[in-house]
Amino acid sequence: MATRIDRRLAALQVEGRPALVTYFMAGDPDYTTSLGVMKALPAAGADIIELGMPFSDPMADGPAIQAAGLRALKGGQTLGRTLGMAREFRHDDGDTPIVLMGYYNPIYVYGVDRFLADAIAAGIDGLIVVDLPPEMDGELCVPALRAGVNFIRLATPTTDDLRLPKVLQNTSGFVYYVSMTGITGAALADTGRVATAVRRIKSHTKLPVCVGFGVKTADQARTIGAAADGVVVGTAIVNAVAGAIGPGGGQAGDAVEAVSTLVRDLSRGVRTARLAPAG
Repeated sequence: MATRIDRRLAALQVEGRPALVTYFMAGDPDYTTSLGVMKALPAAGADIIELGMPFSDPMADGPAIQAAGLRALKGGQTLGRTLGMAREFRHDDGDTPIVLMGYYNPIYVYGVDRFLADAIAAGIDGLIVVDLPPEMDGELCVPALRAGVNFIRLATPTTDDLRLPKVLQNTSGFVYYVSMTGITGAALADTGRVATAVRRIKSHTKLPVCVGFGVKTADQARTIGAAADGVVVGTAIVNAVAGAIGPGGGQAGDAVEAVSTLVRDLSRGVRTARLAPAG
């Protein structure tokens, strides 16, 4: 059965443009503000929302996303509250795909069966769990797929042709190509190499390939989007939220408007990109 992710990416393929996939941290800097950000994303041009699950030891994330997670945890954000945020979002939006992104520990503590049941009830469409390799598919990936939730796997420049089929084995929804090695928030990758890497991944799978790491501007989104089925933006959005926080932790600006302005600009970029013909 097709998920919202499958339907959205298929529709955009027909339209001939890449998706704009937007990441932000649930609960940063507080529940109300982050829910406001989430509700504003579709109107600003986001096609898919990645909802970050804050975790105390985010080993794959750069300083900006680490700081966002710590702010969220300090504000009392839990996995249960993150699922509650998705449920509240779904009251007004039944169409925009939601992907939960984070680490396995909070899910393990919550309980896999309970988590999947609550995630489905909250309207979650997909999962990205960065510290669960294919060798651990039985922990969460296979149960998620059986429950009808996409399990989205990451590929990197170091994922060679020997490893790639294993990575893709139970992947669904889309492949998230992390366009450089290292932590999130690094500089933009070389676009020529990104295009080559996307073609290589597509030679192993029919799934869409979305590219992330380093995109901050409409021009970058347009350039990356011409080579991929989707452009993932995270650190720039997290920084927009952080820029609205005062030195003492209070509100110094409007985080929702800051994010909306950024995403509208990025959206103009992907909407003027045109995908290369399939094959």
